[in-house]
Amino acid sequence: MAIRAIRKFRWVEGLFCVYKPPGVHWKLVRDRIETCILEVRGPEFRRIKVGVGHRLDASSSGVLVIGVGRGNKPLNDLYQMCCTRDYTLEGEFGFATDNFSRTGRIVERSTYDHVTQDKLEKVLAMLQQANQKALLIHSNVDMRSQEAYEMAVTGELGPQGKSPPILTGLRVTGFQPPFFTLELQCLNETQRYLRKVVHEIGLELRSTASCTAVRRTRDGPFTVDQALTRGQWTAAQVALTIQHYNNSKRQSRPLPAPAAL
Repeated sequence: MAIRAIRKFRWVEGLFCVYKPPGVHWKLVRDRIETCILEVRGPEFRRIKVGVGHRLDASSSGVLVIGVGRGNKPLNDLYQMCCTRDYTLEGEFGFATDNFSRTGRIVERSTYDHVTQDKLEKVLAMLQQANQKALLIHSNVDMRSQEAYEMAVTGELGPQGKSPPILTGLRVTGFQPPFFTLELQCLNETQRYLRKVVHEIGLELRSTASCTAVRRTRDGPFTVDQALTRGQWTAAQVALTIQHYNNSKRQSRPLPAPAAL
């Protein structure tokens, strides 16, 4: 029976990504994927290993990479890799909370009329410079060497082993006070850390700010355009997406979004 079950699931083993909605725990997403696969194979098949890569907390949304069956090994490889992730952060000036998000208890209110996009961009440039220094420190590479130069040019420069969260890119994409939007690339982050970044930006601007939304748009090679939305969490769509990813990987081409069923 065990051998038969393994063979039955080969058609749906591999890596793919889903779009996790805000307000939903990642465990519920994983369990839903597992259930939809098991339902197709029948009641005699009670279990298949479904793993989750870099997790998102309940309040966050966006790309969540999932491995099914034998896909858990490359999932773990992806988890251990030094690859950046992209996020979109929504912020609001004028108040600070005890958990850096709009759901927290308000601990301070302030004015923000003096904040301009130019001032915001200067603060981001300062943050990015500080994070660039941290990246160099944790890379364990001689910054005067040719190797360091070539790694920096190709984007391969990254921390060796454990390191604190590092922002590798940061820019303003929307500014309509009190609201603003940031796009960033980072390593070793948590969503709470990203909310704290928004909080600290408010302080640097002699104001206050809270993060109103965290959305991950890329995790390594997986982008939001490829992510299956809740209505696509079916065994057939999962199998199609995994097959598409495997074919694209073999051909070493960028991954376009798979066609919906």
